[in-house]
Amino acid sequence: MKTNITLIGMPGAGKSTVGIILAKNLGMGFIDTDVLIQTRARKTLQQIMDTCGHLGLRAVEEREILDLRVAHHVIATGGSAAYSPAAMDHLGRISTIVFLQAGFDEIKRRIHNFETRGIAKDKNQSFEALFNERQVLYRQYAEVTIDCNRLDQEQAVLQIAAALPSYGF
Repeated sequence: MKTNITLIGMPGAGKSTVGIILAKNLGMGFIDTDVLIQTRARKTLQQIMDTCGHLGLRAVEEREILDLRVAHHVIATGGSAAYSPAAMDHLGRISTIVFLQAGFDEIKRRIHNFETRGIAKDKNQSFEALFNERQVLYRQYAEVTIDCNRLDQEQAVLQIAAALPSYGF
């Protein structure tokens, strides 16, 4: 039985903030895989990208996700987790995967540090191209999709609660 909830989506979609509120409301633990990566590497995501490239960061993220052995947690993944079929299959076995969907204009409004945030993308790839590429992957793995374009974090949590009543809201 799946006892975890995994949040996927673009940087700026609200995975970490919504995840903390959701975990608190459910009495669950909270894991942010970006924080796990940074703690283990003792580097920021951007520093890892600068050293290892975007594919190196994705490989580190995949290893962190595959190492997860938790129950009763909300897991907020990095935006590039969906590039790893192995990581997403693992998350799908241990959790219900929820896609926090926000449109390109909304993501651009929320994020201003594209170049220093540690977003795993090729140097020649535009943020819009990355956004479009990832939307396909997020939809592929999502069991539930929450449209976050006009929602604040509390409203997003309520939408997740309505979609996942078996988790005890």
